[in-house]
Amino acid sequence: MLRRVLAAPATAAAKKPAAAPAALDNATCLGCHGNEGFSMPGPDGRPRPLHVVKEKFELSVHAKRRCVECHQDITEIPHKKTGPIKVSCVQCHQALWKTAQDEGKSGEQQYQRLGVVVKQIERYMKSVHARPSREDQSRTNATCYNCHDAHYVYPLGSTGRADWRMSIPLVCGKCHEKQREVYRSSVHGKEVLQKGNPAAAICSDCHTTHDIESPAVESAKLAIVKNCGGCHTESFRTYTETYHGQVHKLGYTYTAKCYDCHGGHTVQRASDPASRVHPDNRLATCQQCHKNASKGFVSFEPHATTHDFERYPHVWLAAKFMIALLLGVFLFFWTHTALWFYREYRDRKEGKARPHVAGVELHAQGRQFQRFGPVWRLAHLVFAVSVMTLVLTGMAVFFAETDWAKIVVAMFGSPKVAAVAHRTAAAIMLGIFFVHLVYLLGRIGRSWRSFKWFGPVSLVPNWQDLKDIIAMFEWFIGRRPRPQFDRWTYWEKFDYWAVFWGMAIIGGSGFMLAVPEATASVLPGWVFNVATIVHGEEAVLAAVFLFTVHFFNNHFRPDKFPLDTVMFTGAVPLEEFRREHALEYQRLKQSGELEKHLVDAPSRPMTIGSTILGFVLISIGLILLVLVLAGFLGRAG
Repeated sequence: MLRRVLAAPATAAAKKPAAAPAALDNATCLGCHGNEGFSMPGPDGRPRPLHVVKEKFELSVHAKRRCVECHQDITEIPHKKTGPIKVSCVQCHQALWKTAQDEGKSGEQQYQRLGVVVKQIERYMKSVHARPSREDQSRTNATCYNCHDAHYVYPLGSTGRADWRMSIPLVCGKCHEKQREVYRSSVHGKEVLQKGNPAAAICSDCHTTHDIESPAVESAKLAIVKNCGGCHTESFRTYTETYHGQVHKLGYTYTAKCYDCHGGHTVQRASDPASRVHPDNRLATCQQCHKNASKGFVSFEPHATTHDFERYPHVWLAAKFMIALLLGVFLFFWTHTALWFYREYRDRKEGKARPHVAGVELHAQGRQFQRFGPVWRLAHLVFAVSVMTLVLTGMAVFFAETDWAKIVVAMFGSPKVAAVAHRTAAAIMLGIFFVHLVYLLGRIGRSWRSFKWFGPVSLVPNWQDLKDIIAMFEWFIGRRPRPQFDRWTYWEKFDYWAVFWGMAIIGGSGFMLAVPEATASVLPGWVFNVATIVHGEEAVLAAVFLFTVHFFNNHFRPDKFPLDTVMFTGAVPLEEFRREHALEYQRLKQSGELEKHLVDAPSRPMTIGSTILGFVLISIGLILLVLVLAGFLGRAG
């Protein structure tokens, strides 16, 4: 039965403990209370055990304190019959700590533990145990001595302390009887109560100690999962790499947590037929959340690791492939970018290259060459905005452990809202892509007999692109002049076809993750493991590539810096077009078709608006790049 903690005046904690009568030493008290079996009738008429084992008490942290320092209502022997317990552990420890502070002794080693106890008291006062009991509002749910047993509080590292720790399930079970009995039959309970294994989990390992809260509270759910990871380190790490765990890291609890799958007090080894994650029971466990889950869910590995080929070959291969892809792409294109910057910078200093015409000056350039029509420009703008939205919402979940991710998700309201925004942006992006495919197939279909797949206006890669790459690198190192290009350069073709790759890889894996029940009905569950890796890593690749290589190729190289507005205005000065696409210029001029592509220079409002829009999009892209790199480097570190 829980006992009452009597409230004292607010000033009591600030006073020193009352001086105890000199005659009442511990030996006097133990003259009665030291007798085995000593008891007195309690308020309910039943015998109230009052025996204190002298040998055990002398091993406790309170051994040097006199009994009457705590039992301050006892002033004489024989003492009067006392009512409910009037000992206040809270006020006593706070008063002792204040005295130590006032006397300048709080830094001394003998008082350091007392400071820790006071901090634990502060946490306890905010816990569910310190609140009034529902059954009896005059008492708290649990006091210090309900859990610690005031007479036998042993120092850290002592045998007595270790023995007390092993008894905690039984101590908690005095109030939580149902949970105690269920715990007895769990793998944790068997290890502790039957085998005496000190490494097995007890109540406080999962629920915490002094700041314990109701398991229904969000903070308690988060704490319990974190505490599971205190013992099951590797399992916790792999859990946080799944969507369930990523949402948990963001501070939300609506996805599956450790105990949702494994059970709380009923947890068993996964190999035990009674376990909720045993192969025979796993589908039913998944169906608690995924109502339409099929047998495919059973082969999903929530704790798969990319480092174990024997157990998780699909995951290992997917991870190694993505690492190779990222390294290969960035090694080539960042080298390409660095050399290009070096060559253009040198050429500009030597006066070999004409600087790019600033965007705000385009209106004064007379007739210009139109590279992109209104539909292309609108599609590019919507595509860019949808991609940036996908990067923001997707990377916030992928790098859920970062502070910025939590801020981003909080701005959306929750991961659920961010997921809606993510999927909406994905639908828009896919819509643009498929409309383009329909347009492309229609155009090819109308002229398939005469269409030149590897012609000068085709985006299909050809041998000339390989020659151009080699020639470009030779120009980088100063061995030849800069090569001339037709309508599409090799890096523009790469950007174009990279979208097809991204749609297949990111779009395909994202769709599978968005509709898990449908996916698992036709594919094995390990596909989710592979899709999670591919979706996240490919998204990182796409984001970093776009905001570094793509931005450099089109905006940041010296003769384009700081911005090229052609994708917003659609037109480029004729002189710049002649220099950038010399072969197309010559071909159109020789055929007499150049005039068909010339348009008036954009108006000043159009130019200024395009410049502002361009800078806004580039700024957003660079901010996203910083966030992604911060998340990546933080994880790598």
